[in-house]
Amino acid sequence: MSPERRAPEQRDELLIYCDGGSRGNPGPSAIGAVVLDPSTTPPKQLEAVSEAIGVTTNNVAEYQALIAALEAAAPYRASRIEVRADSMLVLRQVEGTWKIKQPHLAPLARQARELLADYDEVVYRHVPREENTVADALVNAALDA
Repeated sequence: MSPERRAPEQRDELLIYCDGGSRGNPGPSAIGAVVLDPSTTPPKQLEAVSEAIGVTTNNVAEYQALIAALEAAAPYRASRIEVRADSMLVLRQVEGTWKIKQPHLAPLARQARELLADYDEVVYRHVPREENTVADALVNAALDA
């Protein structure tokens, strides 16, 4: 009989970095994300995602990365989450300040919002690619595998 996996310890706050990328648009695509505990110095990595997702567009990959990060964060049942990404489009569409003009992105935005609904506080922070190097490296690792 295999040992049961323990549920992760609850955290007050989580920090996620996520990134998606395509080589070509559309082209081979992958996602990368990390879930961090910001209460430690440096923040402790709790989860990581690095996965090829087939052929799609860059925007779909960015959304899929956010969704995967939120799914990885969900078991920690935090009350606050900070989402950091280098896709201004995804962040602004999910928070509702930018209109979703491409209909195929609407279900992805809805899925991300549903995953974020469990948090009392959500902070969206656009970061330049240079501050999103871990998630970017996970994307490239999946694409190169």
